[in-house]
Amino acid sequence: MNKAKIQLIELEAMQAAAECLKTIAHPVRLRMIEMLLHREWTVGELADACGVQSHVASEHLGRMKDRGLLANRRDGRRIFYCIEEAGLEGIMQCIRKRFGKGGTPIPEPEVTRQKSNHDGKEQSDG
Repeated sequence: MNKAKIQLIELEAMQAAAECLKTIAHPVRLRMIEMLLHREWTVGELADACGVQSHVASEHLGRMKDRGLLANRRDGRRIFYCIEEAGLEGIMQCIRKRFGKGGTPIPEPEVTRQKSNHDGKEQSDG
């Protein structure tokens, strides 16, 4: 029998991995990641979809951003978040395979605000 030598990850790296996994080990954070894997979302949209207040959503998002898992961009007063760590997709696939029975449809994006142009016709500002 051919026994290949296995290369184990250093324990210090495993400690960093464990800390990273602890960061996402929360149902609200997992839901946010699940949504962000499809597109970017604002803090308010994520808060509404997760059933938490905006300041709570901001705390969750900030923690994941500090770990390098998410990135954000500002557009006026709104802050949009997106996935920074591509490996989150594999983690979410594992979760979906093991626990993803049933499910909830992804929420619709925020309705674009309407404003009038000079002819009195409405136009989207999105």
